Formats: sequence, C-alpha cells, structure tokens
Amino acid sequence: MPNPWRCHDTEGVLSTGHPEAVDFTLAPADNERLANLCGQFDENLRQVEKRLGVEIENRGHRFRIIGEDAAASVAGDVIRALYDHTAREVIGAENVHLQLRSAEADAADARLEADTEDEGPAVSIRTRKGMIRGRGPSQRYYLDAIQRHDLNFGIGPAGTGKTYLAVACAVEALQQEAVQRLVLVRPAVEAGERLGFLPGDLAQKVDPYLRPLYDALFEMLGFERVNKLIERNVIEVAPLAYMRGRTLNDAFIILDEAQNTTVEQMKMFLTRLGFGSTAVVTGDVTQIDLPAGRASGLRDAIDVLRDVDGVSFSFFNARDVVRHDLVQRIVRAYDVRGDDAD
Repeated sequence: MPNPWRCHDTEGVLSTGHPEAVDFTLAPADNERLANLCGQFDENLRQVEKRLGVEIENRGHRFRIIGEDAAASVAGDVIRALYDHTAREVIGAENVHLQLRSAEADAADARLEADTEDEGPAVSIRTRKGMIRGRGPSQRYYLDAIQRHDLNFGIGPAGTGKTYLAVACAVEALQQEAVQRLVLVRPAVEAGERLGFLPGDLAQKVDPYLRPLYDALFEMLGFERVNKLIERNVIEVAPLAYMRGRTLNDAFIILDEAQNTTVEQMKMFLTRLGFGSTAVVTGDVTQIDLPAGRASGLRDAIDVLRDVDGVSFSFFNARDVVRHDLVQRIVRAYDVRGDDAD
C-alpha cells in the first residue's frame, strides 16, 4: 500500500546516524499557498531535501520530515518560514535557496555559540527597504567591523554581499546624518573586453562600471530619491583617477572592484580619507583584470596594512555566497583548480 504521506519520490540522501521524525501542521490552511510552497512538481521541497539530506512527506498541510535530528529541525524551520513568505509573495527557487542559506547560517551560529562564549554582536542596518542583517558569521563580522573602523576591506568572491552590505551601511549613515555625502568610486577597467569610446559627461561615462552600486541604492532609497541626491551632489559618482588631490571629510566612501586598482592608485585612494569619514574597499583578488605585469593594489594593501591599527579585513569564501547555490559550486571549483595550480 503506498504511503499516504508521500508527496513525491525523493532524491535526497538521509544523513548517517539516528533518524529523527519532525511532525508539524502549517496554518492557516490555504491550498493556494501550499501549492506555492511545494512548487511545480514539488521542486521546492525537493530542493530542501537535496540540500539538507532529509526526506519530506506531506498530506495536505500536515508535514513529516525524516532525517538526522539537526537537519530535520532546520528543514522544518525552512518550510515554516517559506510558508509565511507565501502570504506575501510567490516564492521560487531563489527564495528557497536564500532561506536555506539563512537557516544554515543560524544553525552554524548556534553551534558556534555552544563552542564559544564570546560572539560578536548581531548588527542590524535600517534602510527604507527595512532591516538588513548579516547572514552568517562572516557577514555579521563585516557589518560590525564597518561600524567600528574608519577603513574596512571586504574581500571575497562574487555573491557574498560585500558591496550590498557596504551600501546599506552608507545609506544608514546618511539617513542618520553621521555623514554628509556618499562617494562611490570604481576603477574604469574593462573585464577583458574593449568597450571603446563612451559618450556623455563624466557620470555617464563611469555609470556602466558603477551599476551594482546604483542597483543597491535604488533598492534601498528608491529611484527618485537617489536621482535627487545625485543632483544635489549628496551622492557623488567618481572614477578612481579623479580622486587625486582631494580630501574627503564627513563622507562615506566605497571603492568597489578594488582588485583592479594599481598599487599607486590604492595608496592614492587610501590617503584621501578625511575627518569624520568611513571608507569601505571591496574586491575579489581572483578576478583581476589589470594588464599583465601590473600588481593589484588590493593584494598589496592586504600585505602592507594587515597590522595597522584602525583597519579591518573581512574575508569571505564560497560558503558565504548568497546567490544561486550553483554559484557556490562554481566558486569552489575555481578555488580547487587554483589550489592545484599552486
């Protein structure tokens, strides 16, 4: 007789050890929300199974999760959280991935708390979008470091939230009037392509290179608000080459894609910091687009400044990626090849 709990065949593999069964009922009962939770052909539930190594069975809104006790508990938390999201939005694979990442980070933090008595404070950033919190120990350390240091480096692969969290801190500082303006800086280096002549004024020429910063600002402040602040020079867009000779007081400065600065450019930028200012430098030392033979200013700064008081370094790895889980596997694959080459 078929199991009435089965929702679909599973490809998940149960963890070794003593299996645990977690039973719960989703409320309020809503068939449309339940269908959204499960996804087409139960693809959302299958994603949770594969990620956590559990088996998910359901009969309507009644769920049973079978697996190692810790994994089964996390899976239950993920499903309940996703069901709450279905009341506000249609969820998909990205929502499931992000919820899994958050739950795994929380579980890792709980294990860390059990092993150590002193854990860094959980920093919350308040923006128009709402509260933004670090996902996992690396992001939490990064946010805490930005609030405590005048110069901060966020170093790691794409998708780890380096730039997004830096912009969130900048927006909060501006809204609280801790700074008078935001300065967004990026070296104008093509990623292995020749873009040719770019028409327009200075801001228009550098716009394509600063799009990730703009996207984050638009999300947190709104399109019209950002444009008004740019018109009033409260938000300033500047290519790195135009920073020479300036001193930036009462500003929050973000240098993005810093792996593409030269040693001379990095030194020039770091010495622009004025009174009442905070600077965040972000980059990925595995994606350097400088011409052959030119040393990266970001790599050099790591060596030169690692023991300087008042400077913080936050390092991210593939585990901290908060994009599609395939991005994590891509980053790991390149890391492995890099290690083999070394």
